[in-house]
Amino acid sequence: MEVIRSFFIKIKAIFQFIGKLLSTFINRTLYKLTSLFTGRKRADDMFHSYRKNKRSIRGWWEENVDVNSKFYRPIIIIWKTAAYGVLAAGIYIFCVETNFLWLMGSMPSVEDLQNPKVAQSSEIYTSDGVMIGKFYTENRTPVTAKMISPNLVQALIATEDVRFYKHSGIDYKAMASVAIGIVSGATDRGGGSTITQQLAKKLFKTRKSGARGVLGFVPGFSTLIYKTKEWLTAIKLERNFTKEEILTMYFNTVDYGNNTYGINTAAQSYFSKSPDSLNVQESAVLVGLQKATTTYNPIRNMKRSLERRNVVINQMQKYGYLSSKQADSISALPIELKTKFETPYDGNANYFKNAVVDFVKKWGDENGYDLYTDGLKIYTTIDSRMQEDAEEAMTQKMKQLQRVFEDHWRNQNPWVDEQGKEIADFLPNVVRRTSKYKSLAAKFPNSPDSVTFYLNKKDTMTVYDWKNSGEMTKYWSSMDSLDYYKRILRAGMMAMNPQTGQIKAWVGGLDYNYFKYDAVKQGKRQPGSTFKSFVYTTAIDDSTFNMNPCDEIVDKPFEKIYMEDGEQKEWKPRNATGVFSYANMSLRRALAQSINSVTAQLTDQVGADNVARYAKKMGITTPLKGVPSIGLGPFDVSLYDMVAAYSVFVNNGTYTQPILVTKIEDSNGKIIEEFQPEHRQAIKPESAFLMVQMLKAGVEEAGGTSGSIRWKFDVTKNGNELGGKTGTTSNNSDGWFMCITRDLVVGAWVGGDDRSIHFRTTNLGEGAKTALPIVGSFLEKIYRDKSIEPGPFPKPSFKVSKTYNCPTYYAPSESDSLGVDGDSTPVKRNEEDDFLIGPPPIPLDTGKRN
Repeated sequence: MEVIRSFFIKIKAIFQFIGKLLSTFINRTLYKLTSLFTGRKRADDMFHSYRKNKRSIRGWWEENVDVNSKFYRPIIIIWKTAAYGVLAAGIYIFCVETNFLWLMGSMPSVEDLQNPKVAQSSEIYTSDGVMIGKFYTENRTPVTAKMISPNLVQALIATEDVRFYKHSGIDYKAMASVAIGIVSGATDRGGGSTITQQLAKKLFKTRKSGARGVLGFVPGFSTLIYKTKEWLTAIKLERNFTKEEILTMYFNTVDYGNNTYGINTAAQSYFSKSPDSLNVQESAVLVGLQKATTTYNPIRNMKRSLERRNVVINQMQKYGYLSSKQADSISALPIELKTKFETPYDGNANYFKNAVVDFVKKWGDENGYDLYTDGLKIYTTIDSRMQEDAEEAMTQKMKQLQRVFEDHWRNQNPWVDEQGKEIADFLPNVVRRTSKYKSLAAKFPNSPDSVTFYLNKKDTMTVYDWKNSGEMTKYWSSMDSLDYYKRILRAGMMAMNPQTGQIKAWVGGLDYNYFKYDAVKQGKRQPGSTFKSFVYTTAIDDSTFNMNPCDEIVDKPFEKIYMEDGEQKEWKPRNATGVFSYANMSLRRALAQSINSVTAQLTDQVGADNVARYAKKMGITTPLKGVPSIGLGPFDVSLYDMVAAYSVFVNNGTYTQPILVTKIEDSNGKIIEEFQPEHRQAIKPESAFLMVQMLKAGVEEAGGTSGSIRWKFDVTKNGNELGGKTGTTSNNSDGWFMCITRDLVVGAWVGGDDRSIHFRTTNLGEGAKTALPIVGSFLEKIYRDKSIEPGPFPKPSFKVSKTYNCPTYYAPSESDSLGVDGDSTPVKRNEEDDFLIGPPPIPLDTGKRN
């Protein structure tokens, strides 16, 4: 005891010493501050008066109070303890509120309390008002109090805070009950947190590491500090909001597991209902789930969820919200789930959504908004009906084409080199680019055999099923899966209104779940003969050449010797037929029939650099070089750029930047920003009109490479007019089709995942057989569904100075044959099959094809 007494005496002496130091410091500080404001003499007078009054008060106290009484010291100790306790509490609360010296961590500001911010899902809508996606960190869509079922409110109050309507944020009775439980060892007295305190914790993250402060990391202090913050915040919430508003905020804030936040998302996810339609048992399940979102999750643990639900129901009966009979009958019912969990990529237009996300994230970074938390409403240009028709056309036509591709190669591997020989080490080389290989190589850096073993180890996996446009389960290895996927052709399609720039349909691939790479904007491939249009535009629009569609060039061999990168090269393009007619050929007919020799001569006349310049003016953004073969499309471009460039023809020569988003609203429906496309005059209106006539010839005239869209698809009713240009690259690696109508420009691309994967014959692999059927099917569907009305191109509002109605050989009927891409010789077609089977044309020796 003597040791303990001695210890406390020393501690007392230390505190007294510290007290004197603090007192001296405070007095000196106050004196200096007073001197600054009043002057030194005035400060001396004030402090002298203070000391005199202090001595006077002490003298009065000693005269009137018996300081020697045995009760004097105990009473003084009690009063000092109370006073110092109140002072200490005040200082502590002050430190918590102000985060004094960063000791306690931050508290929510007045603005935070008045405008509490909850992470909300941002929603993406089509131009016709259909919601096609939600993006979030927490999947939450807040609701008003009217949308919350009374059953939910009663279940919550009965379970979590029965005196909710009686307290002002802190339930002192509940806290006392918890304290008694701790002392007595009873564990069934529940917690002391009110609904308002729980809201404070969830809404303002009072327990997150950033809000802890220096003392928050000291054992024992952290609990006291965050509890104090929750008490203070709860009191403020009660002052600023009604009880109904607090309940509404609570239900909109709570985590219900499975990435569902807020009662609206929870009701939709677990029961496919709105929150105002939940019955007693459903409400009890969701309220019970809040205690532990994993333990009492009805999907993961139905038995425990049922037990917890019945606890909630018993609480409702205990506090008079249910009769005993009601509680008994409801408790006997099973939990009936009707789950419908959302993901950002539910539904269609998933490739388009990705492009929208990229756009909105960039815009948000520049304007201070967060796509994933700010509850934005994003209105896009996409048309839900057109998008559905586009995806359906893609699925149908690619399924047919894939069957042809499988039959074409049968039991052979489709990856071949420029000489048509199989690439023996193709799959082993390709697998090295995969994340699976890279992770295994990092795990086994000195054991390539282990890498090979795991790549060939079979397991159950789900893969894309192109035959049924779905998925299937296979017992395959990673190499088996790679072998399968590399045989599947890929495709992309985009449709855009040429006047407004609004993208109406965007299909970046076969299935976003299995093929994430977007063939519309992300993918870039050689465009083949679709690039010829820029050569003819240069010849017609450039005032130096000022040609017209009826000017003629002889279809004859062409040879060009030129320098590239310091090396002399020679270029001798051939026609797709392998022969030259040596006949005069109008530009209109040469473009319609995609004659390589004419394009090469025309490029030489106008200059390859000029062609590149015009392509850039019209919207091509990828690097281009002025080489003689530029007109045959040797440089990679995106489908996105090509559609925008072809829109110049339909829009009187004006380039219109493609747009994805028309406006963005905040969570309250207020418009934050509206978006308009960029416009610029790229070519003369007359030149654009003339190019439309030339592209029409590719559809309407004999031997036109785009003619099959007329007679294989129902797209010319009501006097509808179309123009088009096909394109096919070396070894049929890429098939393209660009189509123009008065209100829509549509482009499609088809090819293998690697350029070495392709058809061996142009009769099967040209753009007219691969890409054109997708566009034709799409247009047929949208005209049928009346998503857009067909009609002729508008007549020019100006006098056309150039001749464009050149002599033609004959106007083909629907049963007439039309030439293959780049072939001026008619070939009989099978009307029941989009994919013509016949002898291959002679390949170009240039490495490029129409």
